[in-house]
Amino acid sequence: MDTPTRRRMRSTTVAIGVTAVMASGLTGCSSSADYAAVCVDPETEERVDDESCDDEQDDYNGTGSGFFWYYLAASRTVPALGSGVSGGTFNGSSLSGTVQRGGLPTTGGSTVKSSTTKGGFGGISRGISS
Repeated sequence: MDTPTRRRMRSTTVAIGVTAVMASGLTGCSSSADYAAVCVDPETEERVDDESCDDEQDDYNGTGSGFFWYYLAASRTVPALGSGVSGGTFNGSSLSGTVQRGGLPTTGGSTVKSSTTKGGFGGISRGISS
């Protein structure tokens, strides 16, 4: 006598759940950078659009023209575009920790820590060591 074959059903819920857990682990979405950088005109010390700065550009040392990254600690407030900057440094090579260049709110107001994430695919953070 022929016995019917039982079909085994897989749960897509388990596969989706595992995928979500793995994705969140890879992106590091719950961490904040130690420092974040905004693009600044060193002559006026005002924040400009982040696209005006080059990621490969050296630190501003008081000479040269153009726009440079200005590094703020996680506890600092993000300045809005056109606002003056203070409490940070143009010397990113002296920092120790993770740095996110750009990507902060253009309207400012929040702290760097609440506005940054580190890691993930296509992230803009980088580790700096002295």
